[in-house]
Amino acid sequence: MSLTMGAGPFGQAPAGSFNFDTPDKGAIFLDVIPRRVRGVKDGETVVDSKRVHMLHESRILPVWYFPEKDVRMDLLRETGHTTHCPWKGDSRYYALGDVEKAAWTYPEPTAGMERLKGLVAFHFDALDEWLEEDEPVIGHPRDPFHRIDVNRSSRHVKVKLDGETLAESDRPLALFETGLPTRWYLPREDVNMDLLQASETRTTCAYKGHASTFSSGERDDIAWTYPEPQREVEPIRDRIAFYNEFVDIELDGEPQERPATPFSRRS
Repeated sequence: MSLTMGAGPFGQAPAGSFNFDTPDKGAIFLDVIPRRVRGVKDGETVVDSKRVHMLHESRILPVWYFPEKDVRMDLLRETGHTTHCPWKGDSRYYALGDVEKAAWTYPEPTAGMERLKGLVAFHFDALDEWLEEDEPVIGHPRDPFHRIDVNRSSRHVKVKLDGETLAESDRPLALFETGLPTRWYLPREDVNMDLLQASETRTTCAYKGHASTFSSGERDDIAWTYPEPQREVEPIRDRIAFYNEFVDIELDGEPQERPATPFSRRS
């Protein structure tokens, strides 16, 4: 889906609506995505919807909202717990199985967010399994406006840590991902694996899969690999990438600036 074409938020026929009237000067966009989504808990389908609403909110991961008729409301228990959002309204929480705050609704949303009425959202981890069509979804709902490109490159990439060369390659893969620095995935043969130690840390990316990480000396979790990547990024399988935030990277002999603020370790 494109931001500026067709049903995109800035397209000719937007599928959703914006609300810019938020106290933190952010924005909220609620649209309908053309995908069937199912959620399973303890072997039972709790939600099965072909009219999924997605809430995009500044600085927050997107959230699915489902019409109540697509949710097994008989499986949910009202908890009496409520919270207040100044730009969405008062929420009502529901328990599901052993999860006390599994789902929520906005019975009377604020002005500008009336479309939330009659919709149910779930904490992603409250259910055991999520499917888009018949494909598993991991980590969090996948944003249709999030893009990843994996390009072959002949640029010379050198990675150093405290003056010591950890990797050097003329055959990297450049992974361009919305909102993140370019990540350079290098063949293991071009990485000094003797300087890396496998870490116990595991991370999950909704778009790339489950990653294993590496430390070097006293520096924890500076690199990662995807042993079983999602099929969209299959070329990065078993390659090593380094956090631009924690090592020194040179491209064609030119030192790269480290990001001022470290990004999430979900790259």
